[in-house]
Amino acid sequence: MKDFLKYTLATITGMVIIALILFFSGLVLLFSAVSPSNSETRVEKNSVMALNLSGVIEERTTSDPWSYIMGESVSSLGLNDILSSIKKAKENDKIKGIYIIGSTMLSASPSSLQEIHDALVDFKDSGKFIVAYADNYSQSSYYLASVADKVMMNPQGMLEWQGMASEVMFYKDLLEKVGVEMQIFKVGTYKSAVEPYFLTEMSDANKEQMTEMVSSIWKNITEDVSASRNLSVDKLNQLADQTLMFYPAKDAVNNGMLDTLIYKNDVRDYLKKMADIDEDDKLPLLGVKEMVNVNRNVPKDKSGNIIAVYYASGEIDGTSIVNTGSQSGIVSDKVISDLRKLKEDKDVKAVVLRVNSPGGSAYGSEQIWYTISELKKEKPVIISMSDYAASGGYYISCAADVIVAEPTTLTGSIGIFGTVPNIQKLKEKVGISIDLVKTNEHSDFQGTSMLTRPMTESEKDLMQMYVNNGYDLFTTRVADGRNLSKTRVDEIGQGRVWTGERAKELGLVDELGGIDKAVSIAVDRAGVETYTLLSYPAEESMFSKLMNESPTNYVKSNLLKSQLGDLYYQYEFINNFQINDMLQMRMPYKLNIH
Repeated sequence: MKDFLKYTLATITGMVIIALILFFSGLVLLFSAVSPSNSETRVEKNSVMALNLSGVIEERTTSDPWSYIMGESVSSLGLNDILSSIKKAKENDKIKGIYIIGSTMLSASPSSLQEIHDALVDFKDSGKFIVAYADNYSQSSYYLASVADKVMMNPQGMLEWQGMASEVMFYKDLLEKVGVEMQIFKVGTYKSAVEPYFLTEMSDANKEQMTEMVSSIWKNITEDVSASRNLSVDKLNQLADQTLMFYPAKDAVNNGMLDTLIYKNDVRDYLKKMADIDEDDKLPLLGVKEMVNVNRNVPKDKSGNIIAVYYASGEIDGTSIVNTGSQSGIVSDKVISDLRKLKEDKDVKAVVLRVNSPGGSAYGSEQIWYTISELKKEKPVIISMSDYAASGGYYISCAADVIVAEPTTLTGSIGIFGTVPNIQKLKEKVGISIDLVKTNEHSDFQGTSMLTRPMTESEKDLMQMYVNNGYDLFTTRVADGRNLSKTRVDEIGQGRVWTGERAKELGLVDELGGIDKAVSIAVDRAGVETYTLLSYPAEESMFSKLMNESPTNYVKSNLLKSQLGDLYYQYEFINNFQINDMLQMRMPYKLNIH
């Protein structure tokens, strides 16, 4: 019996040890799989950079361990990595050109596309070639491919070219059916973020601003394509009216949109000729992931001067609580802490704040605005607007020394709103009743019972006064920061969204351009000749994300995104109502422009 127990115990102990070894071995394999290599990429002679236009282009590369583990198929590209790769390809003598691989699976905002377009145009100044090929082109990928010296497509391919549109989905009738009434308080004729909750179609003011926005963006795209393809804007609009995707591919060659039709198997041979490589030799292709680790061969700066680029991307949160389901955002507490550190760092000579935000919490926006105002007292602050810098995104920008935006950036939206849902009918449908006692007239203003009844006239007056005061503060901040009268700010405010191009004409933006232009201005303002460019905040490691991020939240949010599509952002807004600040400065979270 003793021997039996001894052998049994030894067997169990052995199994535990083996399980532990397998567990830790699995962790090592997992981290080695999801952790990108930081080793320097060796560039061979006559290499070609491959820019694969497939996936979602985000402001900054983010490593997501759970998407890897869950087998997510949608890839993401960092705009910062793409721009950096194009610059390295221009500077590296061993890289002979860029090969653009177009697709219909590219998702990116017009401003990001324009910044990549301009970087490709700058690349061509080096005298190196750009070749583009696609089995099928989406309108976005064609816009970038049009820069190429040779634009090619599969003989059986399809070129999408039909102009731009923007659509809004309305939920008023749906909310009424489930017994929810959204009580809206706002300032701004054009403040349209709340329209889906109480209208069934765009207001005249919203339709006016949306028409101007889409027309302005399309104008920039057609002018850029016109310059690259030597086709008039009128001709490009005629072709858009024809909707090219339904015509044979040879028609796109005949009308000048494409240069030639070619099968994918033959593209590599063409690239070899362009790169002076023998037909039997290997063609060295470097994707963006490889280009990230290419050394720029720039002499290391020894001055100690730092130009900081701080990325502020996502909705603005007024607390230290990150909204559930959201993978990223501007958490005011963290941004304030980070900017304070940059202010105190004597080596940091200037700060470029890269803003990509549709707005959010009015309270959070004010706190960040104050921090930027204090930072500006110590060193130059330059705003680089990305896809969005609207409402709260503009609020945090207006205190800077200089504001730079792309012509197609969506900005402005100087307005404010508050929403209070009334779920009385829903409560009655499901059979819930609430009773309460209170000491004063408005003691239950923020209680649960407040949401289960219509607001009184007195409560509505208080809420509207609160919103009016918020708008007055917003216009004051903009007037002071932009050296405009409050009357003028109100005229161009009223919640109206402007493109960067129009915002410059109105005095809301100083310069048109991308992040490189903002950095150049920051260097000039700082008065330094040599410097090191550093990005903030530091990216969280894959291990840290794996340990700190809940897989449950990841699975839930991604499942809902896949099922709800664009409705997910509206669901998230309603779902987070209890933790959202009462006053919101935001434009529609995601404008559906295509």
